[in-house]
Amino acid sequence: MEGIPLPPKHTGELLKDVVAQARALPNEGAVADYIPALAKVDPNYLGLAVVELDGQVHTAGDAHVPFSIQSISKVFGLTLAMERMGDSLWERVRMEPSGQAFNSIMQLEWEHGIPRNPFINAGAIVVADTLVCRYSASRTAFTQFVQSLAQNESIQVNEQVWDSEREHGARNAALAYLMKSFGNIKASVEHVLDHYFYQCSLDMSCVDLARALGFLANRGVQPGTDEVVCDPRSTHRINAMMSTSGMYDQSGEFAFSVGLPAKGGVGGGLVAVVPDYGVICAWSPRLNPYGNSHRGMFMVRTLAEELGLSVYS
Repeated sequence: MEGIPLPPKHTGELLKDVVAQARALPNEGAVADYIPALAKVDPNYLGLAVVELDGQVHTAGDAHVPFSIQSISKVFGLTLAMERMGDSLWERVRMEPSGQAFNSIMQLEWEHGIPRNPFINAGAIVVADTLVCRYSASRTAFTQFVQSLAQNESIQVNEQVWDSEREHGARNAALAYLMKSFGNIKASVEHVLDHYFYQCSLDMSCVDLARALGFLANRGVQPGTDEVVCDPRSTHRINAMMSTSGMYDQSGEFAFSVGLPAKGGVGGGLVAVVPDYGVICAWSPRLNPYGNSHRGMFMVRTLAEELGLSVYS
């Protein structure tokens, strides 16, 4: 892909039009209420950002307002783990779509504690375990990694969300202890869950997220700093898993209708990678039954259609 046929000014105007269209949609969906701190978020927020590889930033709506990134954090954790562990990571977590809910316990029992992929909760907990085992201060290392990618040292954890995650994380604890019983969690479950809940509780804006994941659109090299975050092989693998598993049980539908590697989170964020162009990030807290942002999916789909950004075209 050599770029888009519309000039940057038109792109900015298009983003504003897409946000206006999204705002006019019926108020379908609801904020995540199983994490009480997320239930308090204003459901009417709408943000959209595009950060191109050449550094151009286009925004509309609430694109600069920080929000809880939740499962989008799994992309950062996976990147760190792949660089630290290499191919041995795939002995502990697979790379297949799950076909089950992102927090399914039954599937994990059937498959002897080996999660289907790193983007369901069990897989992300295994990834968190590898980070806890390989960093003396894994939470600090994770935060500094994200801050560096986003070029924003003010990114921090939301303490209220973190506390809420820990207080209401019984199902994730069940997943972790089940995997521990199969020998697939090495560190203490308490420390692993603390890291996992922490990374999910980072607050970032649409602009932060779109900028931070630029390396996935640029063969592993971070635009703006030229830092080699991961090699092209790892970049390919991360994007492939985002395409097959990044949108929970809507991953197939998203690939079919949008055609971009993407990752959603129950905080209402959604990032989509456009190789050789940049990254799109949308935010709207109202979730559909699959746990994805209802209006966020609309905004990314509409923008991708207007700009002809599908990787399958």
